[in-house]
Amino acid sequence: MRVLVGGGTGFIGTALTQLLKARGHEVKLVSRQPGPGRITWSELSESGLPLCDVVVNLAGENILNPLRRWNETFQKEVLTSRLDTTHLLAKAITEAAHPPQAWILVTGVAYYQPSLTKEYDEDSPGGDFDFFSNLVTKWEAAARLPGESTRQVVVRSGVVLGRGGGAISHMLLPFRLGLGGPIGSGRQFFPWIHIGDLAGILNYALEANHVQGVLNGVAPASTTTNAEFAQALGAALGRPAFIPVPSTVVRAVFGERAIMLLEGQKVVPRRTLATGYQYSFPELRAALKDVVA
Repeated sequence: MRVLVGGGTGFIGTALTQLLKARGHEVKLVSRQPGPGRITWSELSESGLPLCDVVVNLAGENILNPLRRWNETFQKEVLTSRLDTTHLLAKAITEAAHPPQAWILVTGVAYYQPSLTKEYDEDSPGGDFDFFSNLVTKWEAAARLPGESTRQVVVRSGVVLGRGGGAISHMLLPFRLGLGGPIGSGRQFFPWIHIGDLAGILNYALEANHVQGVLNGVAPASTTTNAEFAQALGAALGRPAFIPVPSTVVRAVFGERAIMLLEGQKVVPRRTLATGYQYSFPELRAALKDVVA
Protein backbone atom coordinates (compact mmCIF):
# COMPACT_ATOMS: atom_id res chain seq x y z
CA MET A 1 0.00 0.00 0.00
CA ARG A 2 0.99 3.65 -0.40
CA VAL A 3 1.30 5.13 3.10
CA LEU A 4 1.62 8.84 3.89
CA VAL A 5 3.16 9.46 7.34
CA GLY A 6 2.93 12.89 9.01
CA GLY A 7 5.83 13.54 11.37
CA GLY A 8 7.55 10.40 10.13
CA THR A 9 11.13 11.54 10.75
CA GLY A 10 11.07 11.09 14.54
CA PHE A 11 11.68 8.12 16.84
CA ILE A 12 8.33 6.36 16.19
CA GLY A 13 8.18 7.39 12.52
CA THR A 14 11.60 5.90 11.77
CA ALA A 15 10.62 2.56 13.33
CA LEU A 16 7.26 2.56 11.53
CA THR A 17 8.85 3.43 8.16
CA GLN A 18 11.34 0.56 8.49
CA LEU A 19 8.56 -1.90 9.31
CA LEU A 20 6.27 -0.68 6.50
CA LYS A 21 9.04 -0.95 3.92
CA ALA A 22 9.94 -4.43 5.18
CA ARG A 23 6.26 -5.37 4.68
CA GLY A 24 6.43 -4.16 1.06
CA HIS A 25 4.57 -0.86 1.51
CA GLU A 26 5.56 2.39 -0.16
CA VAL A 27 6.15 5.26 2.32
CA LYS A 28 6.04 9.02 1.78
CA LEU A 29 6.68 11.42 4.69
CA VAL A 30 5.17 14.82 5.46
CA SER A 31 7.77 16.93 7.26
CA ARG A 32 8.97 20.48 7.74
CA GLN A 33 12.03 19.91 5.54
CA PRO A 34 11.79 18.90 1.85
CA GLY A 35 13.73 15.88 0.58
CA PRO A 36 13.48 12.63 -1.35
CA GLY A 37 10.36 10.62 -0.49
CA ARG A 38 8.88 13.63 1.34
CA ILE A 39 6.44 16.46 0.92
CA THR A 40 6.33 19.50 3.20
CA TRP A 41 3.32 20.59 5.29
CA SER A 42 2.99 23.73 3.14
CA GLU A 43 2.96 21.60 -0.05
CA LEU A 44 0.23 19.44 1.49
CA SER A 45 -1.75 22.58 2.37
CA GLU A 46 -1.41 24.04 -1.14
CA SER A 47 -1.65 20.92 -3.34
CA GLY A 48 -3.84 18.60 -1.27
CA LEU A 49 -3.38 14.93 -0.48
CA PRO A 50 -1.07 12.94 -2.75
CA LEU A 51 -2.56 9.64 -3.98
CA CYS A 52 -2.29 7.17 -1.08
CA ASP A 53 -4.09 4.25 0.56
CA VAL A 54 -3.42 5.10 4.21
CA VAL A 55 -2.56 8.27 6.17
CA VAL A 56 -0.85 8.10 9.60
CA ASN A 57 -0.14 11.14 11.80
CA LEU A 58 2.68 11.01 14.35
CA ALA A 59 3.49 14.75 14.37
CA GLY A 60 3.84 16.63 17.66
CA GLU A 61 6.39 18.56 19.71
CA ASN A 62 7.95 16.39 22.48
CA ILE A 63 6.06 17.37 25.65
CA LEU A 64 8.74 16.01 28.01
CA ASN A 65 11.67 17.85 26.42
CA PRO A 66 13.67 18.73 29.58
CA LEU A 67 15.47 21.53 27.70
CA ARG A 68 12.22 23.49 27.24
CA ARG A 69 10.58 25.46 30.04
CA TRP A 70 6.88 24.75 30.53
CA ASN A 71 5.65 28.25 29.71
CA GLU A 72 2.83 29.63 27.59
CA THR A 73 4.95 29.64 24.41
CA PHE A 74 5.90 25.97 24.72
CA GLN A 75 2.34 24.96 25.70
CA LYS A 76 1.10 26.66 22.52
CA GLU A 77 3.72 24.78 20.46
CA VAL A 78 2.70 21.45 22.03
CA LEU A 79 -0.95 22.18 21.20
CA THR A 80 -0.55 23.60 17.67
CA SER A 81 2.04 21.01 16.53
CA ARG A 82 -0.61 18.34 17.15
CA LEU A 83 -3.85 20.10 16.25
CA ASP A 84 -2.67 21.96 13.13
CA THR A 85 -1.06 18.91 11.49
CA THR A 86 -4.08 16.73 12.34
CA HIS A 87 -6.57 19.35 11.03
CA LEU A 88 -4.51 19.74 7.86
CA LEU A 89 -4.39 16.00 7.13
CA ALA A 90 -8.08 15.49 8.00
CA LYS A 91 -9.06 18.39 5.70
CA ALA A 92 -6.87 17.00 2.88
CA ILE A 93 -8.50 13.55 3.29
CA THR A 94 -12.00 15.06 3.25
CA GLU A 95 -11.26 17.06 0.08
CA ALA A 96 -9.40 14.27 -1.77
CA ALA A 97 -10.90 13.03 -5.03
CA HIS A 98 -9.74 9.51 -4.06
CA PRO A 99 -9.79 9.39 -0.24
CA PRO A 100 -7.52 6.85 1.50
CA GLN A 101 -8.88 3.58 2.90
CA ALA A 102 -7.64 4.33 6.42
CA TRP A 103 -6.65 7.31 8.63
CA ILE A 104 -4.64 6.53 11.77
CA LEU A 105 -3.72 8.97 14.55
CA VAL A 106 -1.40 8.36 17.52
CA THR A 107 -2.39 10.22 20.72
CA GLY A 108 -1.67 9.31 24.36
CA VAL A 109 -2.92 7.61 27.53
CA ALA A 110 -2.86 11.06 29.21
CA TYR A 111 -6.55 10.95 28.17
CA TYR A 112 -7.21 8.80 31.28
CA GLN A 113 -7.08 10.37 34.76
CA PRO A 114 -4.12 9.23 36.91
CA SER A 115 -5.20 6.86 39.67
CA LEU A 116 -3.64 4.28 41.99
CA THR A 117 -6.77 2.10 41.87
CA LYS A 118 -8.76 2.53 38.63
CA GLU A 119 -8.25 0.41 35.51
CA TYR A 120 -8.92 1.94 32.09
CA ASP A 121 -9.77 0.31 28.77
CA GLU A 122 -10.62 1.98 25.46
CA ASP A 123 -14.24 2.65 26.50
CA SER A 124 -13.35 4.33 29.82
CA PRO A 125 -14.24 8.01 30.26
CA GLY A 126 -11.57 10.72 30.36
CA GLY A 127 -10.24 13.66 28.42
CA ASP A 128 -11.53 16.51 30.56
CA PHE A 129 -9.50 17.05 33.76
CA ASP A 130 -6.19 18.82 32.94
CA PHE A 131 -4.14 20.37 30.10
CA PHE A 132 -2.94 16.98 28.81
CA SER A 133 -6.28 15.15 28.83
CA ASN A 134 -7.96 18.13 27.17
CA LEU A 135 -5.18 18.14 24.58
CA VAL A 136 -5.95 14.50 23.68
CA THR A 137 -9.69 15.30 23.41
CA LYS A 138 -9.04 18.23 21.05
CA TRP A 139 -6.47 16.21 19.09
CA GLU A 140 -8.81 13.27 18.52
CA ALA A 141 -11.69 15.65 17.66
CA ALA A 142 -9.47 17.35 15.05
CA ALA A 143 -8.97 13.98 13.34
CA ARG A 144 -12.66 13.05 13.00
CA LEU A 145 -13.87 12.75 9.43
CA PRO A 146 -17.46 13.08 8.24
CA GLY A 147 -18.93 9.94 6.66
CA GLU A 148 -17.70 6.38 6.51
CA SER A 149 -15.61 6.24 3.34
CA THR A 150 -12.29 6.17 5.28
CA ARG A 151 -11.68 3.79 8.19
CA GLN A 152 -10.61 5.77 11.28
CA VAL A 153 -8.27 4.47 14.00
CA VAL A 154 -6.83 6.23 17.08
CA VAL A 155 -3.97 4.62 19.01
CA ARG A 156 -3.53 6.02 22.54
CA SER A 157 0.11 5.28 23.25
CA GLY A 158 1.84 4.70 26.57
CA VAL A 159 5.53 5.47 27.25
CA VAL A 160 7.44 4.15 24.21
CA LEU A 161 10.54 2.06 24.97
CA GLY A 162 13.12 1.60 22.24
CA ARG A 163 16.74 1.99 21.28
CA GLY A 164 18.02 5.41 20.24
CA GLY A 165 15.16 7.60 21.43
CA GLY A 166 12.02 7.98 23.50
CA ALA A 167 11.89 7.91 27.29
CA ILE A 168 14.80 5.49 27.73
CA SER A 169 17.32 7.84 26.12
CA HIS A 170 17.03 10.25 29.11
CA MET A 171 17.17 7.45 31.70
CA LEU A 172 20.08 5.30 30.55
CA LEU A 173 23.02 7.36 31.82
CA PRO A 174 21.95 7.63 35.49
CA PHE A 175 20.89 3.96 35.49
CA ARG A 176 24.19 2.82 33.91
CA LEU A 177 26.02 4.75 36.64
CA GLY A 178 23.96 2.97 39.31
CA LEU A 179 22.15 6.23 40.15
CA GLY A 180 18.75 5.26 38.78
CA GLY A 181 15.60 4.61 40.73
CA PRO A 182 11.88 5.21 41.00
CA ILE A 183 10.38 8.65 40.33
CA GLY A 184 8.59 10.14 43.34
CA SER A 185 6.75 7.47 45.37
CA GLY A 186 7.24 4.80 42.67
CA ARG A 187 3.72 3.53 43.37
CA GLN A 188 2.22 5.20 40.28
CA PHE A 189 1.41 3.00 37.29
CA PHE A 190 3.72 3.14 34.29
CA PRO A 191 1.84 2.26 31.06
CA TRP A 192 4.55 1.34 28.52
CA ILE A 193 4.95 -0.20 25.07
CA HIS A 194 7.97 -1.43 23.10
CA ILE A 195 8.61 0.62 19.92
CA GLY A 196 8.35 -2.61 17.88
CA ASP A 197 4.82 -3.18 19.18
CA LEU A 198 3.66 0.41 18.65
CA ALA A 199 4.90 0.22 15.04
CA GLY A 200 3.36 -3.28 14.88
CA ILE A 201 -0.08 -2.07 16.03
CA LEU A 202 0.02 0.78 13.48
CA ASN A 203 1.01 -1.61 10.70
CA TYR A 204 -1.68 -4.09 11.77
CA ALA A 205 -4.29 -1.29 11.88
CA LEU A 206 -3.51 -0.23 8.32
CA GLU A 207 -3.40 -3.79 6.93
CA ALA A 208 -6.45 -5.27 8.73
CA ASN A 209 -9.74 -3.87 7.44
CA HIS A 210 -11.70 -4.85 10.57
CA VAL A 211 -9.68 -2.56 12.87
CA GLN A 212 -11.31 0.78 13.69
CA GLY A 213 -11.97 3.13 16.59
CA VAL A 214 -9.77 3.63 19.66
CA LEU A 215 -6.98 1.17 20.56
CA ASN A 216 -4.80 1.48 23.66
CA GLY A 217 -1.15 1.31 22.58
CA VAL A 218 0.20 -0.24 25.78
CA ALA A 219 1.70 -3.64 26.60
CA PRO A 220 -0.70 -6.17 28.11
CA ALA A 221 1.54 -6.30 31.22
CA SER A 222 0.47 -2.73 31.96
CA THR A 223 0.08 -3.24 35.72
CA THR A 224 3.75 -2.19 35.99
CA THR A 225 4.45 0.48 38.62
CA ASN A 226 7.21 3.05 38.25
CA ALA A 227 9.25 1.34 41.00
CA GLU A 228 8.93 -2.05 39.23
CA PHE A 229 10.01 -0.43 35.97
CA ALA A 230 13.09 1.13 37.65
CA GLN A 231 14.00 -2.22 39.21
CA ALA A 232 13.61 -4.04 35.87
CA LEU A 233 15.70 -1.43 34.01
CA GLY A 234 18.43 -1.69 36.67
CA ALA A 235 18.36 -5.49 36.37
CA ALA A 236 18.59 -5.31 32.55
CA LEU A 237 21.71 -3.13 32.93
CA GLY A 238 23.14 -5.17 35.83
CA ARG A 239 23.01 -2.09 38.09
CA PRO A 240 21.25 -1.24 41.36
CA ALA A 241 18.24 1.07 41.01
CA PHE A 242 17.35 2.24 44.50
CA ILE A 243 17.97 6.00 44.42
CA PRO A 244 14.58 7.69 44.07
CA VAL A 245 14.23 10.95 42.15
CA PRO A 246 12.43 13.29 44.59
CA SER A 247 9.16 14.72 43.30
CA THR A 248 10.41 18.27 44.12
CA VAL A 249 13.24 17.82 41.57
CA VAL A 250 10.85 16.48 38.92
CA ARG A 251 8.52 19.45 39.47
CA ALA A 252 11.42 21.92 39.29
CA VAL A 253 12.52 20.54 35.88
CA PHE A 254 9.16 19.79 34.27
CA GLY A 255 6.63 22.13 35.91
CA GLU A 256 3.01 21.13 35.21
CA ARG A 257 4.32 18.27 33.03
CA ALA A 258 5.63 16.56 36.20
CA ILE A 259 2.19 14.97 36.62
CA MET A 260 2.99 12.74 33.63
CA LEU A 261 5.95 11.28 35.55
CA LEU A 262 4.76 11.45 39.16
CA GLU A 263 1.28 10.06 38.50
CA GLY A 264 0.19 7.29 36.18
CA GLN A 265 -2.71 5.20 34.92
CA LYS A 266 -3.39 1.46 34.81
CA VAL A 267 -4.31 1.12 31.14
CA VAL A 268 -5.25 -2.19 29.48
CA PRO A 269 -5.28 -2.85 25.70
CA ARG A 270 -8.60 -4.74 25.69
CA ARG A 271 -9.67 -3.73 22.17
CA THR A 272 -6.12 -4.01 20.80
CA LEU A 273 -5.96 -7.66 21.92
CA ALA A 274 -9.53 -8.28 20.65
CA THR A 275 -8.49 -7.18 17.13
CA GLY A 276 -6.11 -10.16 17.04
CA TYR A 277 -2.85 -8.21 17.27
CA GLN A 278 -0.03 -10.43 18.63
CA TYR A 279 2.47 -8.58 20.82
CA SER A 280 6.20 -9.18 20.24
CA PHE A 281 7.10 -7.77 23.69
CA PRO A 282 4.20 -8.35 26.10
CA GLU A 283 6.52 -8.56 29.14
CA LEU A 284 8.72 -5.78 30.55
CA ARG A 285 11.90 -7.78 31.17
CA ALA A 286 12.16 -9.02 27.57
CA ALA A 287 11.30 -5.54 26.25
CA LEU A 288 14.06 -3.88 28.33
CA LYS A 289 16.57 -6.60 27.50
CA ASP A 290 16.03 -5.83 23.82
CA VAL A 291 16.21 -2.05 24.34
CA VAL A 292 19.49 -2.00 26.29
CA ALA A 293 21.19 -4.83 24.34
